[in-house]
Amino acid sequence: MLSKQDLLNKGFQHFAERNYEKAVHFFRKAIERDESFFRAYSALSETLNRMGKIDEAIPVVHRWISLEGHDPMAHSLLSRLYVQKGMFFEAEKEMALANNPIAKD
Repeated sequence: MLSKQDLLNKGFQHFAERNYEKAVHFFRKAIERDESFFRAYSALSETLNRMGKIDEAIPVVHRWISLEGHDPMAHSLLSRLYVQKGMFFEAEKEMALANNPIAKD
């Protein structure tokens, strides 16, 4: 049985090869092993973004933020996703949090 880190690493291997479907599979398996494994949410959300699956990526980033609320990378990615959807007000709010993550408190 592969550990959550092993699954994440396999996902990264497929991501690097641009085999995004397989990467998603391994990132989701890593999350199944540990639902609080924020690194897997990070990887999954970026992979979904690369696949153009913005509507699937947004809730994944929200989960990531619920685990690691002060992570500027999460807020930055969410901002980019919102821009892609034309949600500019929301994108600006997230970018402000990315630039000043303590402001969330």
